[in-house]
Order: sequence, then structure tokens, then C-alpha cells
Amino acid sequence: MTAPAAASAPVAPDLAFAVTGVVEERFAALPTLRFRLEVARTGGAPVGSIALTTVVRIDVTRRRYAPEAGRALAELFGAPEQWASSMRPLTWSRTTVHVPAFDERTTVEIPVECSYDMELAITKYLRAVGDDGEVPLDFLFSGTVFHRAPGGRGLAASRISWSDGDTRFTLPAALWHSLTDRYHAGSPWLRLSRETYDRLDDYRAQQVLGSPDDAVRALLDSADLHHPGTS
Repeated sequence: MTAPAAASAPVAPDLAFAVTGVVEERFAALPTLRFRLEVARTGGAPVGSIALTTVVRIDVTRRRYAPEAGRALAELFGAPEQWASSMRPLTWSRTTVHVPAFDERTTVEIPVECSYDMELAITKYLRAVGDDGEVPLDFLFSGTVFHRAPGGRGLAASRISWSDGDTRFTLPAALWHSLTDRYHAGSPWLRLSRETYDRLDDYRAQQVLGSPDDAVRALLDSADLHHPGTS
């Protein structure tokens, strides 16, 4: 007589996720935010461990934007009249963390590095929205959960698919700005080719200017470029 299939199949844990807070990483080499993630078992076997992959995205359609943000956002999404069709979520981070064994619920931290590279869409977006208001985030989860097989006979593994659960969180924009300013003292990082940097440094030396920043300012002034907020 053949035993029922259900008797030998692993009872995979049912999981629910919730992001409940965010703090700055105080002693990281790079500016980093740590999001507090609560993982709860809502059914199935107790959890042995989880290799959890998290994708963090900015859902740019979930907030309004001041008119002054329009020019900066236009580089990412086109003119404001196009935003209804052109705005798409921006992927910020993808990271994998180890979640230790638990029965009912546990809490882990998801680290997200905060680059100040001005060529990155994420940095352009966060600078465009300024330090007022909130940044709407989506957290999507996948990975592998390890758990006991029925009857305690060994260890089983089950996949967590992207469709199994996600959660939303609103990040105070001021937190990102204060964190990056603390690391970079209000100086965005701009990547230049070696050739361009050498030409800029030659110009700086010829004009007896003190720093590359002084050289760029002089070039902008000579081009008579108008900067918003100046007369």
C-alpha cells in the first residue's frame, strides 16, 4: 500500500514580511542605511534558516513632486506631461542576508548603501526630490527557506518566489540627505576620465586656481551659465 503523497511532502513555512524602521549605520566605511525587517511564520513548519534576497525599489509614482523638481526629474522621466506613462520604479539595491532559525517571528536588518555618484539614477532622483517629504519604497523578497521535514526526518528546502510577499515603506528623504552629507560634506562625487581630469588640472594650474572645484566654477562662470536661484 502506497502512503499518501502529503505524508512525505515537506510542510514549507508560510512567511510574512514587514519593514518596521530604518536607522543610519554609524560606523560603516560607506554611507549605509539599515532597514529593520520583521519576518513572521504564519503557518507550516518552524524555520531552520533563510537565505533571503531583498530587492529595494523606489516607486516613483506613489508621491507628488514640486514644480522645482521637474527639471531634475526630466532627465530621468522626460517632461512632466509624459510622467504618467514614462515613470517606472527605480531599483536601488539587491542584497542577500542570512536569517537564523526562529519559530514565530524574528527581526533582521537589510543594509542599503547610499552612493553619492551623480551619474546614478537613484542619486539624481533623491537629490531632485530634496530633503522634504518621503521616498516611497517597495521591498521584494526571494530566496530559500530551510525547515524540518514532516516527522522531523531531516532537513527540507523550499523556494521563496518573488510573488510570495513584498512590503512597502516610506523613507524620510531628509535621512538620506543627512547621511550622505555627513560622509561627503555636501560634495557630490563626479567621475571623470583620466584625460578630462588632466585637462582640468592643467587649466587649474594655468589660471592659478586652488582646487578642481575652483577650476570648474571658473569655467562655468566663463560660459555665462545661469544657475537656478541666481540672478
